[in-house]
Amino acid sequence: MPALRLFRASDSYHLHYRHWTPAESGPPRGYVVALHGIQSHSGWYTYSSERMAAAGYDVRFLDRRGSGLNGCRRGDAPHYARLIQDVRQFLDNVRSERDRDAPGAPVILLAVSWGGKTAAAVAAQFPDRLDGLALLYPGLCAKVRPNPLERFLIRLGRSAGKGQKRIVVPLNDPALFTGETEWQEFIREDRLALREVSLDFLQASLDFERVLARDIDKITAPLLLMLAGRDEIIDNRRTTELVMRAASDEKTLYRYSQARHTLEFEPDREAIFSDLIGWLNRLSSSRLTG
Repeated sequence: MPALRLFRASDSYHLHYRHWTPAESGPPRGYVVALHGIQSHSGWYTYSSERMAAAGYDVRFLDRRGSGLNGCRRGDAPHYARLIQDVRQFLDNVRSERDRDAPGAPVILLAVSWGGKTAAAVAAQFPDRLDGLALLYPGLCAKVRPNPLERFLIRLGRSAGKGQKRIVVPLNDPALFTGETEWQEFIREDRLALREVSLDFLQASLDFERVLARDIDKITAPLLLMLAGRDEIIDNRRTTELVMRAASDEKTLYRYSQARHTLEFEPDREAIFSDLIGWLNRLSSSRLTG
């Protein structure tokens, strides 16, 4: 079981995260900082986190402010830059621990779905903070997004001082995430799943798209992209084209043709996450022997 911990951001917001430590004693092979999607939280990703910990990695899965175990200002984000700042500060804390306990071990930023927006922006703006970037079905180019009229209404509502107005997340059908009935029920009954977000959050999401269209080519870290072939949330073609613009010398792409959006809930997830751990191991080996 993971330990539940708190991290205090620079604006004094307390961020919960789940911490899996390596199964074996000794220094970690690497440190994985993970970010979840728009509706999910760190509690969805127990299987993959346990697999990474069993392979020797220190895994810290951060609940985004207003999500998961973070009940304060639920569903809200004041600005996209605040979300970037949260992750940058958390990475700085992890890197300090790494430098003390396991010099040379890589610090990897991993993100699923919507969290890919924040992760990619951090990687572009602070390339010295991470040694690898893993994007799993990232929400960089979504099929489900506000249309031009809805974007106008978001701006209008915020200009009228209604940034805290809540909007239902348009992903309430669990079949969008997985074809497995067991996991559909898990999503449906999950009390920590985020069902509504503020207009301010939606604007932050749109701002991330603008930033990434401009800055994606500033990403230099070794990069992993894992896609679900039957994804009804992510536009895989546009996402791949955008990610391939990154300046990273090492890019690895896996596509699982029969998988739905959330790879964590796939029947063949053992093989899927063996691919992820294989990539982590190669990155770790190159860092520790380089």
